[in-house]
Amino acid sequence: MPATIGRVKGGLTCALLALNSVRRLIRLPHPDMEKMPVIFNDYMNCLMAEPTTEKLLPVIDTAAEVGCEYFVVDAGWFATLQETWWTSVGEWKESPDRFTNGGFVKLMDHIRAKGMVPGLWLEMEVVGITSPVAKKFPDAWFFQRDGRRVSDHGRYQLDYRNPEVRKHADSILDRVIRDYGVGYIKNDYNINAGPGTDFKADALGDGLLEHNRAFLAWMDSVMERHPGLVVENCASGGMRMDYASLSHHSIQSTSDQTDYRLTGIIAAASASAVTPEQAAVWSYPLKDAGEEETIFNMVNSLLLRIHQSGRIHEIAPRSLALVKEGIAYYKTIRKLIRRGQPFWPMGLARFGAPWASFGIVSGKTSLLAVWRFAGKERTVDIPLPELRGKKPQISVGFPAKASPFWKWNEKSGLLSVTLAKEHTARLLQIETR
Repeated sequence: MPATIGRVKGGLTCALLALNSVRRLIRLPHPDMEKMPVIFNDYMNCLMAEPTTEKLLPVIDTAAEVGCEYFVVDAGWFATLQETWWTSVGEWKESPDRFTNGGFVKLMDHIRAKGMVPGLWLEMEVVGITSPVAKKFPDAWFFQRDGRRVSDHGRYQLDYRNPEVRKHADSILDRVIRDYGVGYIKNDYNINAGPGTDFKADALGDGLLEHNRAFLAWMDSVMERHPGLVVENCASGGMRMDYASLSHHSIQSTSDQTDYRLTGIIAAASASAVTPEQAAVWSYPLKDAGEEETIFNMVNSLLLRIHQSGRIHEIAPRSLALVKEGIAYYKTIRKLIRRGQPFWPMGLARFGAPWASFGIVSGKTSLLAVWRFAGKERTVDIPLPELRGKKPQISVGFPAKASPFWKWNEKSGLLSVTLAKEHTARLLQIETR
């Protein structure tokens, strides 16, 4: 098993910078990490796996309005209105009763007409126990223990050591790309197959390891056939966030946390485990979201990869304008993110802490996100020792119309930030000569 072991002079931030550099070296190149497009996904705090033509159209139109570049139809698109989508996965054909007025293909055409690349949710390693293909596929296609299929949470685990499984998976990918014109696949994984399979294996772990290697080799073959395709690595959010997988994928889901306040803490620490240009974070303002909630959501994702969602087609005009502003600002800084290095001037974010900060430094520009969570402390001092004795130019990155909320102490190298309310966030842009 390949591993990286290192030693640095300095503290945690220095070690994480070294790891970030290594992670950029060991992964396969992909234009997605260079372009860093803005992705809308209809799942989180939005349609929640209940897509229909009628529900999707206003979301698609609003996503295009705010500047999203990809639109992903998430889970449920294959299940009839009477089926439970969770256990019916595996055939990957559009639902006959969810999509009207031209069906699913017409919906994909509408996404393209709005200037976005369509994407689709799949879960390529599982077959639901109620799927039509569950009985059709032989047992040799699945993980087994003691001669029985491995089942977890209403699904069976496919075994990618089997060439017939890989051939079947090829047919699915090629079909959805050909028939639906998708340019993005969100490949999810929502079960735990346990210690592995003993079918044609020396041990359970041997079967599991060889399956994982076979699956990633298959993924490489997909990218060779479809070099422009973007494939997201997801596992109920960020449950399979390892560089065995991430060296083969350009984008990684970091969490399916539904509370935007907790997502802020996850976002502030994500770049310690994933390169910033691979780390996708949800921004999902709800229907009744106020301005501060919308700002907080946007700050969560602005220094990483934006996974926009939420009921943005229903939020107030001012909140919608903030989403649009945040995405527009992101497009001006993403070139800095993909080349920059992450830093944590207050240390890594912790659940229960009243404040967190996380930044990206690229050349003479530093981008610094600051979050205030729960607690009575209205002001926090953020140490920036590398700027001590200097007079940096500090401005608001997002939201642009925010009143000045910081003071710089040149002598001590402390940036004092004041946020009057709990659960608020801002993003600063710092330039040095």
